[in-house]
Amino acid sequence: MNSANDPNGGEEAPSSTSGGTAEGGGDGGGRSTEATPSRYESQKRRDWNTFLQYLRNHKPPLTLAGCSGAHVIEFLKYLDQFGKTKVHVTGCPYFGHPNPPSPCACPLKQAWGSLDALIGRLRAAYEENGGRPEGNPFGAKAVRLYLREVKESQTKARGIPYEKKRRKRSASTAVIGGTSTVPVTVGASSTGGTESVDGGGATTVPATSSTTT
Repeated sequence: MNSANDPNGGEEAPSSTSGGTAEGGGDGGGRSTEATPSRYESQKRRDWNTFLQYLRNHKPPLTLAGCSGAHVIEFLKYLDQFGKTKVHVTGCPYFGHPNPPSPCACPLKQAWGSLDALIGRLRAAYEENGGRPEGNPFGAKAVRLYLREVKESQTKARGIPYEKKRRKRSASTAVIGGTSTVPVTVGASSTGGTESVDGGGATTVPATSSTTT
């Protein structure tokens, strides 16, 4: 299965009130229609398949059971070659400049916010596919520290501070069965342990058929 080029497109997490099937009650036929997966769920599935393909193509091949936080970090570094966010090196005259006046030879990398969101989706997918929460490599301390280092280094290099986005509470609430529910747009990494903040660029994940190490 091929991965999409923009897995961090600001999708909404599926509502907890919507199930996988919808049963017809009016005609008494008991028919059920499978709901179409949300964009978030579809992207999460593509990300998961891409990671599994990466493990198979690893030299030597890795199993999911033998995957650690170090392997997750290795995967994130591998994705940098497909990044679209300019990250200035220390010696660049535009280091720390948010709006460079001209191009430079600094490398393109994955933006921190996109990696953070990707890890959130993969962390959720790991547990949805039978992984134990306490052994989840995407929630490892080493991965959290790596993301923090990427965030800090990109903040300095790009001169763009990463600020938490405050979600606005909906002015009106829908009351269903006596319980009030407020629609909330959830960042792509809310399913995992890290909070997603816009990193200024979307994660570009290569097609699984061409994943190499």
